[in-house]
Parts: sequence; C-alpha cells; structure tokens
Amino acid sequence: MAKIVIIGASTGGLSAAYEMKAAAGPDHEVTVISDTAIFHFVPSNPWVAVGWRDGRDISFPLKPRLEKKGIRFIPEAASTINPEKGEVTTIAGTKVAYDYLILATGPKLSFDEVDGLGPGRNTVSVCTLDHAEAAFTEYGKFLNDPGPIIVGAAQGASCFGPAYEFAFILDSDLRKKRLRRKCPITFITPEPYIGHMGVSGIGDSKGLLEHEFRQRHINWLTNARIKRVEKGRMLVDAVGEGEREIPFKYSMIIPAFKGVDAVASVEGLCNPRGFVSVDEFQRSTRYKNIYAIGVCIAIAPPEPTPVPAGVPKTGFMIEGMVRAAVQNIMASIRGEPASSRATWNAICLADMGDTGVAFVALPQLPPRNLTWAKKGGWVHLAKAAFEKYFLRNMKKGVTEPFYERMLLDAVKIRKIEEKKD
Repeated sequence: MAKIVIIGASTGGLSAAYEMKAAAGPDHEVTVISDTAIFHFVPSNPWVAVGWRDGRDISFPLKPRLEKKGIRFIPEAASTINPEKGEVTTIAGTKVAYDYLILATGPKLSFDEVDGLGPGRNTVSVCTLDHAEAAFTEYGKFLNDPGPIIVGAAQGASCFGPAYEFAFILDSDLRKKRLRRKCPITFITPEPYIGHMGVSGIGDSKGLLEHEFRQRHINWLTNARIKRVEKGRMLVDAVGEGEREIPFKYSMIIPAFKGVDAVASVEGLCNPRGFVSVDEFQRSTRYKNIYAIGVCIAIAPPEPTPVPAGVPKTGFMIEGMVRAAVQNIMASIRGEPASSRATWNAICLADMGDTGVAFVALPQLPPRNLTWAKKGGWVHLAKAAFEKYFLRNMKKGVTEPFYERMLLDAVKIRKIEEKKD
C-alpha cells in the first residue's frame, strides 16, 4: 500500500486529494495535512471585502467532506519535512510517513518585506478569508469618513488579478453608495505597464484596462516600489519618476509571496524565494517522490522588469498541475515512467463590479497559441455562476475539469447576453 500525503487543502490541495483518492482507490492511503480546517473559495475574497458576500457563503468545513471520501485529515500546519525519512511533522508533533508527497501549500504572505504593510498595520488584504473579512470591517469605518484610496501590489507580487478586481469593485460599490466623488483611487503596481499581470499581458489587456481606468477616473503608477507605509500615507518610488508620498484613508495591497517555512527549509527543494523547483511532470527536481502544484512552485518570469514582478498561478493552470501530479504518481506506483504534463493554460474571469473581463492565454506564458481579452457584463454573471458551481461540486467531492467547464459556460453566457443586446 502506498502512502500519499498532501500538504495544503485549498483549490489545488483539495482537488488533488479528491482526484488522488479516486485514482488510488482503497488499496492506497491518502492523507491531507492543512493549517486550516476550512476550505474557502479564494476568488470571491474581493466580494467579501465590500460585503457582497459573507464568508459563510464561500466556505465549508473540510473534515466531513474528506473523511466521507476515505481521506485522512489532519488539521495541523506542517512544521518540517524530512525527505530522507519520507516523513512530515506537524506543529502539534504528529508524524506522518509518506511514499509520495504533494505540496499544495500556497504561499507565505511577505508583508514584512515592506515596513508598515499588511493587516494589523496600515493596509488591508484580500489574500485570505480572514483578511477579506477584516478588510470589510475597515471598509465600514472608511465609509463613515471617506477619502483617498490606494489599491495595488507590492514589488515582487505575483497575484495581480485580485488587485485589479478590487479597484474596480470599490469604484462600483462607491458609485452605488454615491460616495465615489469623495474617494480618489490610485492603483500602484510593480508591473511595467497596466495589464502586464506578470505574464507580458494577455491579448489587449494593456489597452483594455487602461481604458477602464480612464473611464472610471482611476489613476495609476507603474514600475512602482513601495518603500514604507505609515498611517494615512504611502512612500512610493517609481522608476523614472522618483519618490512620492501618496495620502490615503483606505488601502489594499497584495504582498510579495514566498514559500512557506516548512517547504523552504528543505535542502535542495526550492529556489531562493522558497518556491519548489519542479520538472515537466510536476516533480521536484531533486526528490522524485515529491510533487508540487499551484502557487508554491517556481516559475521564472517571461521577461526581466525594472521592478520585480512574479508569475501568477491561475485556477485553470493549477487544475492541469493537479491532474499531471496524480497521473504521474499512479504511474510510479505501477512501476511506469512519468508521462503526464500540465498544459499551464490560463483562463481568468475578472469581475469589475458591474461588468468584467475574461482573459484566455493558451499557454499562460508567451509565445502562445491563443490569447484574447474580452469585456462584458456576461463575465460578471459567469464568475458568479462558476462560484456556485465550484463550491457545490467541491463540497460533494466531484472531480472534473472545473475550469474547462467555466470557459464553456462563459462562452454560453456571452452568447446569450449578446443576443439580448
């Protein structure tokens, strides 16, 4: 009997657990180790931060779902990984042996790399459900005394989509509340241009997003490095423009990511930022029985930029990684060579409050076979529909290509909406 252990239980980890158990059957043991007992749908966090969703709408407890599928669940954060022994130790001292290990830890949020950045300091975040709920609390206070807003990402960030979404969602919500004229919005990013998103743009993302910013009177600053955040003011250094101090009463900034400590501390497993180095089969380049999926893997940027900007790992991309890792582990168990490769395609539905933009990049990094960006109210509808569909099926433990379905549903909704017009 093979023992397969998965660290992490978010989009990648939970999907991997379901698919691994379905493929392995009763003859092999699947265990999930997680630092949280709750699954939540991360793409909905910007909605939570303005009160358009309640945290209970987008989350559910993991234990009953996993155990119903015959998957052992340990709600304890991993503390150390010993590849030589094939063993994971949790912070509670629980030791879990493995023959195969799948790392789906997500990132360590590096707020500490910028003085004054992050929840409990001077900015809010939508990276986790707790952060999004805290951001909503701060937003409620802000509405009683509105003023300038800063939204964006810190240098080294690799998750730009939520920052763009949140800027547009705030604009939409404030207009509905008739407060927008009191709240100038500035978007700050390390990207070399608006719409770069760490992947050299997608279709006409630059022109499209710049147009939307102009239409909504959102100012922006690119090639920007946040030097310090104090209460009510942010010191920013933009390449070619020098340092400037920008005032604010509310600010949401996505931080740079690093690998979590338990993973980053394993000798030879990661790059200097703590991200796992993998081959084309999602295997560690050093430990052939360790696989990694999602945000925790190392992907080199497609081009150098004046200010560091990382590469995002989208849901569709993660879905392909999960499938490749599961199939290659099963091949190894059968004594066969690895052969499954993730496509690393990207499909993203970015909500803009009252409309949205769909981005498709096949593959995610250039040169691409297909790339386009389309705006329309159908995107807003499609993302809301996908949220319900995804949560319903993850609760049931259904394993299927969710993001392929999302693309097909988005196309259908777009056609329906175009006929109405």
